[in-house]
Amino acid sequence: MGFALWIEGETAWCAGTHEYRPMGAAVIASTSLFAARDFHSLRAAPGERSSRHFQGLFASLPDVNSYLRTKRRPTPNRRSLRRQLAIVHTSGK
Repeated sequence: MGFALWIEGETAWCAGTHEYRPMGAAVIASTSLFAARDFHSLRAAPGERSSRHFQGLFASLPDVNSYLRTKRRPTPNRRSLRRQLAIVHTSGK
């Protein structure tokens, strides 16, 4: 298995092979995760490995998804957001 990943703006492209057979390519939102059903054999990957959007080669789809998780922006939990709003609200008086 092998997967190549490109991220361009709001989209993520992945081209893969499974047991030496091309799976084709998949495109998803860059905030989402890839699934095997996303790949289509007639879809072509966006470009060369030397492209500035190329992120790397990965051994498995879970590895690709793990990398995508690290690229996500952390979202504050609800409690800390509520506390930040309370501080802003009370300091304005």
